Amino acid sequence: KGDVSLWLPGTDHAGIATQLLVERAMAKEDPPVKRRDLGRDEFLRRVWEWKSEKGGYITQQLRRLGASCDWTRERFTMDEQCSEAVVEAFVRLYEKGLIYRGEYMVNWSPNLQTAVSDLEVEFSEEKGTLYFFKYMLAGSDEFIPVATTRPETILGDTAVCINPNDERYKKYLGKKVVVPILGREIPVIADDYVDPEFGTGVVKITPAHDPNDYEIGKRHNLESINIMNDDATINAQGGERYSGLDRFVCREKLWKDM
Repeated sequence: KGDVSLWLPGTDHAGIATQLLVERAMAKEDPPVKRRDLGRDEFLRRVWEWKSEKGGYITQQLRRLGASCDWTRERFTMDEQCSEAVVEAFVRLYEKGLIYRGEYMVNWSPNLQTAVSDLEVEFSEEKGTLYFFKYMLAGSDEFIPVATTRPETILGDTAVCINPNDERYKKYLGKKVVVPILGREIPVIADDYVDPEFGTGVVKITPAHDPNDYEIGKRHNLESINIMNDDATINAQGGERYSGLDRFVCREKLWKDM
């Protein structure tokens, strides 16, 4: 229409990607340096140093393309003015009851020790192994067969779930089964999420370590037991036998222990 408009240039901080690149550079130093060895202030100084050196590449490319931005008003998301605006926005949302603080299922990077946005996760299909376990009914010689690709998460199970229309397992609904290795009793519940045709038709529920299990846990008010430390080793919740083991080492050991 020919109206006068403003093209305000700005760049995002891309925190996870930037942190990854800075830590890679630090790992190549002689001797290699880790973020936690530096402390927060020194690591932030290095990140800002990297941003000063590399951060202008995007806007330089825009300028070369002839973008008619108002470059005198360029903004970066971590500028003091922008940071204050973000804090103000979140405070107002909290005061209005539109956001709250609580536990939630997130993507976690054991290497970077930080949560990762769904937008930054790259999914891939890989061949895996389906492990089959017997969950014994409490006080009985009967059992319910359960299949899983991640046996180590058994340590955080808080329920076993069947499809409500699966005639094979209806008789077990409401009863208790015993978690293998740990001996903890958990309930048998029913949810439409379970596919009777997959595996054994029974799903172990670990609300703290699977997004689908997390949603089922909320629907059925199940306890959420986190069995992993920030570096993906097993914590005390996983039992003394496995505490401190890497998750993949724990997987093999638990399978052998069975």
